Amino acid sequence: MRTTKAYAAQNATSPLAPFSFNYRDPDAHEIELEILYCGICHTDVHQVRNEWGGTIYPVVPGHEIVGRVTKAGKHVKKFKEGDLAGVGCMADSCRECEPCKAGEEQLCEAGPTWTYNSQDKKHNVTTFGGYADAIVLDENYALRVPKSLDLAATAPLLCAGITTYSPLHRWKVGKGQKVGVVGLGGLGHMGVKLANALGANVVLFTTSPGKGTDAIRLGAKEVVVSKNEAEMKKHANSFDFILDTVSASHDINAYLTLLKHDSTLVQVGAPPAPLPVNVFNLIGKRRNFSGSLIGGIRETQEMLDFCAKHNIVSDIEMIPIQKVNEAYERILKSDVKYRFVIDMKSLK
Repeated sequence: MRTTKAYAAQNATSPLAPFSFNYRDPDAHEIELEILYCGICHTDVHQVRNEWGGTIYPVVPGHEIVGRVTKAGKHVKKFKEGDLAGVGCMADSCRECEPCKAGEEQLCEAGPTWTYNSQDKKHNVTTFGGYADAIVLDENYALRVPKSLDLAATAPLLCAGITTYSPLHRWKVGKGQKVGVVGLGGLGHMGVKLANALGANVVLFTTSPGKGTDAIRLGAKEVVVSKNEAEMKKHANSFDFILDTVSASHDINAYLTLLKHDSTLVQVGAPPAPLPVNVFNLIGKRRNFSGSLIGGIRETQEMLDFCAKHNIVSDIEMIPIQKVNEAYERILKSDVKYRFVIDMKSLK
């Protein structure tokens, strides 16, 4: 057992502040990581402030983790001491249900053990996340991190990367297809990069005209200001696939009408209130409106390997952990391009 330094929130209104706790030694199938970098996801803000309900305090957030293996249990085969490893949103699952057996652990019927703010049934503890100097977990829920990628900029791939890669992969987005990405934030900028690398002709939809130059730099072929009705109408019935990354309330019907017949819009952003859908926008062209939640461990590894092949990482702003509360406020103002990453050596 070791004393682990971290930052935690003690309740829904308190700022994140220094915190320490005791972490178990890894068992025969577990590894211990020294955390080098941890991305900040908007989910962290929701959880810390109990905006979704169910937060267990104290809460140590963080599920975009890149680190180095410092200990490996005697039966560990996937890693050895000194290896780079990553941890995303999940730390375990039941391993017995149909989704788990199919490599879709994020859809575990018993509910996955999330990397933080979750009940670890095996050890009967609440999980603590990546705003800490170490983490211990089963080797099967850790990822191999390609050495060729910038480690800090790789951290957000463990959530933002797989959240956008998985639907692009599942719906077989590829060369020559016309693909829309709605929103250019932490998720959207990864969606643009990945869809472009898959060979699609990417159109970025944004409410902010000032984001056009960045969208083109990231791989979009065209930028449409969604408030402009004439621009939107020009693209009616023309998209093979649309990825919607927006977490705020918005008019989903404006995008459904842009799909070709038998084409799909996948929602990965999580608006706080239900989105009204005009069913005739689905019926008339046999369009599909679906959702997607991160990806399984196997698919996440595939995503990391794909990113290494195409030299894709997140655009980040690195901060010391002492600025984490300021970063949360800036996230709420969309004042980051495009993901904050904490340099965990600042914790020392």
